[in-house]
Amino acid sequence: MRFDSLAFRLIATSAAWLAVVLPIAGFVIFRLYSEDVQASFDQRLEKLVNSIAVDALLSGGSDPVAPLNRYEPLFEETQSGWYWQIKPLDPGNSLQLVSASLATATLPSPFEAKVAPDRLGQRWMNTKGPLGEPIRVIEIVDTKGHQDNAPRYAVSVAGPIAWLETRNRNFRTRLSIALALTGLGLVTATLFQVRFGLLPLQRIEKGLAAIRSGDAMRLDGTLPAEIEPLQSELNALIQSNQDIVDRARTQVGNLAHALKTPLAVITNEAREDKGLVGTKVVEQAELMRDQINLYLERARMAARTGVIGRATEVRPVIEPIVRALERINRDREIKIDLQCPADAKFQGEKQDLEEMVGNLLDNACKWARSRVSLVIAVEPGSEPRAGRRLVLTVADDGPGLPPEQRAKLGKRGLRLDETKPGSGLGLSIVTDLARQYRGRLVLGGSNLGGLEARLDLPAAG
Repeated sequence: MRFDSLAFRLIATSAAWLAVVLPIAGFVIFRLYSEDVQASFDQRLEKLVNSIAVDALLSGGSDPVAPLNRYEPLFEETQSGWYWQIKPLDPGNSLQLVSASLATATLPSPFEAKVAPDRLGQRWMNTKGPLGEPIRVIEIVDTKGHQDNAPRYAVSVAGPIAWLETRNRNFRTRLSIALALTGLGLVTATLFQVRFGLLPLQRIEKGLAAIRSGDAMRLDGTLPAEIEPLQSELNALIQSNQDIVDRARTQVGNLAHALKTPLAVITNEAREDKGLVGTKVVEQAELMRDQINLYLERARMAARTGVIGRATEVRPVIEPIVRALERINRDREIKIDLQCPADAKFQGEKQDLEEMVGNLLDNACKWARSRVSLVIAVEPGSEPRAGRRLVLTVADDGPGLPPEQRAKLGKRGLRLDETKPGSGLGLSIVTDLARQYRGRLVLGGSNLGGLEARLDLPAAG
């Protein structure tokens, strides 16, 4: 997945949002749970201290009695962290009762520590137990039988804070695992959702590729309602492009007929005049005809290369050209070696491919001693998603050319050797056509010893 893709942006945004929201949600849930556990712990301590105070101070007799251990079995286990204590607060009263879990130790008194009571008269204090462990103490002050002017007693109950911390820690671990799995599941679901949601775009991509390769003429198929207008606009654009090309071809043809006939009349009339003026008129008329043909040909090439979805199978086009050139050069015994994949396709017009390959092979046969090689290959594009390229390499075993002369080739009408037949337009035509198809022609040295022409064109399919 590329960093600049829509899928990556959607998934990264979702993951970033989850990375922010889930920790906040986890913190809020943990705080609520901690507060609930703390309240439950305090309610338990409150219930225990009130029950012990009732048993100890409301029983018969003048002194408090040890309560029956019917509330918490850990009160009987030495230094368990759960303790109760009944301590006199008035001078002269030395009776003090403690739980078996305290043994010979005592609990700190919030009353003596001057802790303010809450609205129910209970005092709360976090302190250390007999072993130095953190404990939470609740204490109420009351008299025997709730009588006024009776001796006061401080009834205390303590519970281990570790009990709270253990439950909070366990819950935090489980919550973290649950949120991590939730986040992973949501990211996975988002990945599936994005992939599923962008599938229509992949279908559009494949449809446009089929149009470019010539396998289809329009973008067909059922698409979601949000993308259906795009499909309609693309089909309208393709049809508009075809209409423009058809009109351009018609106009080029009309212009050719409109100009050639009057020009032919002028030329014929001037030829009847054997004087200097007639000769000059014929010369300029022929020059005008060449220029008209040149620019009409360029217009025709531009119109053809602008068409979307034209594809030409290469081998059926190349083989007749090779056979024809071998017959033409039969007296020189020129052999043309052809290597071409059966599925190679050119993204363009058949006649343009014929013209480019024919000019290159004809030029190679003129200079070759006995052998010409034509190798055709389909290669990946040099840029990402640029499409495949059709590379045609024509080489001969002729004398070749030095680099400074290769740079001059391709200029219209330039001939390096006037003894060879031709007009000097072949390589120029190939260069112009290749540029129209966003390709290029590169000349270099051949492995056979002569000149090598490498023609790079767009491949279809």
